[in-house]
Amino acid sequence: MNRNEKRFSERRERYTHIFTSAHHRDQIMLNVSALMNFIQIPLDMMMRWRYVSLLVFLLLNLNFTSGDHDVRPNFLLIMVDDLGIGDIGCYGNDTIRTPNIDKLAKDGVKLTHHLSAAPLCTPSRTAFMTGRYALRSGLGSTGRVQVILFLGGSGGLPPHEITFAKLLQKQGYNTGIVGKWHLGVNCENRNDLCHHPINHGFNFFYGLPFTNFNDCKPGEESDVLVDVQQRLWEIFCVVALAFLTTFIIRALGLMEVSVILLIVLFILSLLVFSVWYVPFKHLRTWNCIIMRNSEVVEQPMNLQTLNKRLMSEAEQFVERNRDGPFLLFFSLVHVHTPLFVSESFSGKSKHGLYGDNVEEVDWMVGQMVKTIERLELTNKTMMYFTSDHGGHIEDSDAGGQKGGWNGVYRGGKAMGGWEGGIRVPGIFHWPGRLTAGKEISEPTSLMDVYPTLVKLAGGEPPHDRILDGHDLMPLLEGQSSRSQHEFMFHYCGMYLNAVRWHPADSDSVFKVHYFTPKFSPPGAIGCYDIKICMCHRDYVTYHDPPLMFDLSRDPSESHRLTPDTEPRYTEVLERVKSAVTEHRKTLKPAEKQLTWANVLWNPLLQPCCGYFPFCSCSEDHMTSAQTS
Repeated sequence: MNRNEKRFSERRERYTHIFTSAHHRDQIMLNVSALMNFIQIPLDMMMRWRYVSLLVFLLLNLNFTSGDHDVRPNFLLIMVDDLGIGDIGCYGNDTIRTPNIDKLAKDGVKLTHHLSAAPLCTPSRTAFMTGRYALRSGLGSTGRVQVILFLGGSGGLPPHEITFAKLLQKQGYNTGIVGKWHLGVNCENRNDLCHHPINHGFNFFYGLPFTNFNDCKPGEESDVLVDVQQRLWEIFCVVALAFLTTFIIRALGLMEVSVILLIVLFILSLLVFSVWYVPFKHLRTWNCIIMRNSEVVEQPMNLQTLNKRLMSEAEQFVERNRDGPFLLFFSLVHVHTPLFVSESFSGKSKHGLYGDNVEEVDWMVGQMVKTIERLELTNKTMMYFTSDHGGHIEDSDAGGQKGGWNGVYRGGKAMGGWEGGIRVPGIFHWPGRLTAGKEISEPTSLMDVYPTLVKLAGGEPPHDRILDGHDLMPLLEGQSSRSQHEFMFHYCGMYLNAVRWHPADSDSVFKVHYFTPKFSPPGAIGCYDIKICMCHRDYVTYHDPPLMFDLSRDPSESHRLTPDTEPRYTEVLERVKSAVTEHRKTLKPAEKQLTWANVLWNPLLQPCCGYFPFCSCSEDHMTSAQTS
């Protein structure tokens, strides 16, 4: 190396260090000025070009080195399960205490027209993770099975989908998820983990690969294909009775009966019993498990200590990655039924066990805020709070309502496009970057989180597929006053249920419904007879012309618009029809993940600790979390 090259190398190292360690834009520009002065030193042409190249490189990377305002943030995403928008103080509830969530909104930005992409867990979370409507990933339903029902099924989030976690992982983020997944585990064997979080961009996973449901809590009635269970039991009883009757007739010599017939009836009764008993009467063992990364650590899970463990794992993940950047998706198990609560919150609210659950959620949010503050990461961390969809209003028992309250909005969980099932809280908190106390009433979506995170992390969204979300930062920072969502499409399973139009020349938000679920019994505001609404055939009512509402004037969807009451009635129908036509051109065939073949239990795919079928283990609750 000659003298000039050595001098260039030393100065390159010196100025690279200056640029990457600077904390303010003015200091950066002073360093640029100094570098320009050095370029004036007489050098040969080759050395001069090297200096210029170094300057260009540093300027191009200025965005990530020019102070706290531009440094890539950490991300803490908190999603509650089945939380109604009306359950939180800052969204209108004055009886359930949520001071920590309320403060997050007071110190951040509150979205009042924030929407999930589906009214059920699996499709909503698919859209959240991918920034795309769930049917693009094959996770829209055509029949009664609308979510993943068994961990031992082969359906789930396809391996070729690109989650925001995958893109942040490529940008050097340490990514983790603590809590609920519910997007599948295996495809072809119990160890391939093709749908598992670790194959979708997460370095660390601790929690429920499935979800919390009635079979997870001893003493609760089953809520998985109850009618199928009943039919199988009835078939078993008939076949078993036929076997016993035939056996008795032969034993008493009343009639000549073939031994082969007895064997066939015995085998058939045993087979039907097994199909009923093995998958359905052991659902707590098969579905209610805890995994740490790829290992099953508890089967079945202990609900009494679950929240404490999830809280601890989330805090420790942040502490381990305090030097950042990190992404933590804290996916809470609350407030999905069956309801359970830690002892310290039991009986403390004015709304029974459900209120206790919401207040424990608020405490957990507060604990995460305290952890971020204690580690002095407040200004470096964007926090986001939401729910995967609206509250489940049909879920009740003799003790009363067990689901959430969706405020003024009509409907709830699983009710297609009705607002109560898809209007969710949305709070962004990032001191120093986002204006405190700001409210935004423009339509936004959970799918918008995807491009927002990716851009802030310095990455680029994939160019080989359609994204349905939009970057929220221009709206959050006040650079734009209008949502980029002119049209939003609301699916019930695979079926287009409703369309929302926010005209560029108006504050109105029109919404048309092509069909609505049939509520039962007559006069009810939910599907109480079947506990959850369906999207197909006899379970819906089709509307021609579609039902039309203006949500800006009628958020509860109580007053149907007509040509006599809305001057733009015909225009709305025409514009929406045109938008639907264009939207459908973007849809491509996707392998259906929620077929019966993909969702029913397959013992070869069942995650298990120990030797299958003797799957049983309990986590040592005192063991500290492993490093990610």
